[in-house]
Amino acid sequence: MLTIALIVVLRCLNTPSYADNYPSRTITVIVPYPPGGPSDVVVRIVADGMSRALKKTIIIENVGGAGGTIGSARVAAATSDGYTLLAASMGSQVAAPALMPNLRYDSTKDFEPIGLTSNAPVAIVARKDLPPKDLKEFIAYVRAHGDTVKQAHGGIGSSSHMACLLFTSQLGLEPKLIPYRGTGPALNDLFGDHVDFFCEQVVSVAPAVKGKSIKAYVVSDNARSPALPDVPSAKQAGDPDFNLSIWSAMYAPKGTPKNVIATLSRALDEALDDPAVAKRLVDLGGNVPTKVERGPAHLAQLLKADIARWRPILKAAEAGPHDQPRGHDGNKSSF
Repeated sequence: MLTIALIVVLRCLNTPSYADNYPSRTITVIVPYPPGGPSDVVVRIVADGMSRALKKTIIIENVGGAGGTIGSARVAAATSDGYTLLAASMGSQVAAPALMPNLRYDSTKDFEPIGLTSNAPVAIVARKDLPPKDLKEFIAYVRAHGDTVKQAHGGIGSSSHMACLLFTSQLGLEPKLIPYRGTGPALNDLFGDHVDFFCEQVVSVAPAVKGKSIKAYVVSDNARSPALPDVPSAKQAGDPDFNLSIWSAMYAPKGTPKNVIATLSRALDEALDDPAVAKRLVDLGGNVPTKVERGPAHLAQLLKADIARWRPILKAAEAGPHDQPRGHDGNKSSF
């Protein structure tokens, strides 16, 4: 009898009347990285706006480790009722599936897309007393010193690992890779001069660069970032191949009712339209998704396109710098 009662309760939870009352309680968003990383920074800003739109509390829970895959797997296995969401990134959804075998989730099948939350270029940052003064000198320095140069990353498959892998493989650089549980711990060791450089989204590193705790050599875009106006773009610095924008997004577990997804997507859209939310993102170097870039359908298409685009590039880069074709988009570095 207990089993029958439980089945009845579970079925009731999935009926339209239950979903129509959504949300009726606090929503938890899992960030699959420690505090301080780009996914964490962005979702705290966006969740604040969504909370106002939904008139319900949204709490952020950091579940870091394994390049974002532990927290992502937890959301994939969560109850599909809209009360446990994922603050995802290209690292957890694109890079990790390409670089890590035996993942406990399929990024294209185990989640319901809600929408993009932001995208941002990457900055190559280094400890403040690293000798090179510009990108050209930095590349020559890493080439000359090889694996005595320590490159931090937030775990295999993370966005920071993905960005640095592309950067170093394109240029034939072979630093020593030092993994961390996320951007926050990696940055702390960069501040403390325990590692030499790091590649991460501008939204996470701009405050430290402005405060001169670390230095930045380049931003992975054709134009300078408004958040770091004194840092040259990749095109200006002579490395046009390094053109990369990392997106952040929100997902729910597979099977979440469609009207719950629609409610969350509308709340996200409303949050992104909020001038206060947009200003906070832009001030940190993030880009607010345009109207055509929003919603579940666009995110689903983007994920599939980015997996198809980046999987062979990441696989080739992982195989070794000498196996990576320079200028995957047809450009050539001047270094």
